[in-house]
Amino acid sequence: MEELVKRKIKEIHRGNKNAFGDIVEFYKDKVFQICFRMVGNRSEAEDIAQETFIRAYINIGNYNMDKKFSTWLYRIATNLCIDRLRKKKADYSLDAEVTGTEGLTMYSQIPSADPLPEDAVAYMELQDFLQRELLALPEKYRTAIILKYMEELSLNEISEILDLPVGTVKTHIHRGREALRKRLRHL
Repeated sequence: MEELVKRKIKEIHRGNKNAFGDIVEFYKDKVFQICFRMVGNRSEAEDIAQETFIRAYINIGNYNMDKKFSTWLYRIATNLCIDRLRKKKADYSLDAEVTGTEGLTMYSQIPSADPLPEDAVAYMELQDFLQRELLALPEKYRTAIILKYMEELSLNEISEILDLPVGTVKTHIHRGREALRKRLRHL
């Protein structure tokens, strides 16, 4: 796929602006997943993913064709997520208990669009729990864990995306796994 993407980038350089739409189609799901796993909010993840592609389009002339495009693109997404997390202020929580109720949270009051079978609900609850535990990790460990285990990137790719030495990436992954292990012991 990298070769196909590089051909599309050459088309963009030759003036075919529509070729970027194909690149967006190739990577939109992956970029969204990275963003969602990092920020934990679907709407914010969609915004950041869109901003990622805007930045990539604007800066396509800076892309080094000798490098993997996906690594370059994921680095943009990761940096935007980190920026958003640093600026974000928690003014309310959907998990906070609603006063005057018996254990209800704001999150429990959001109506579901589709009724789900029991197995799907259990799976979603597990995914939600794991997402919360992942979001509780320090940013540097969370990012390394997401890129390594969820996006299945190599240590070298993660090193390039985060602009860190491979040894530091290994340390972040190890410490992130240990922190998760401690948080999940009660299961």
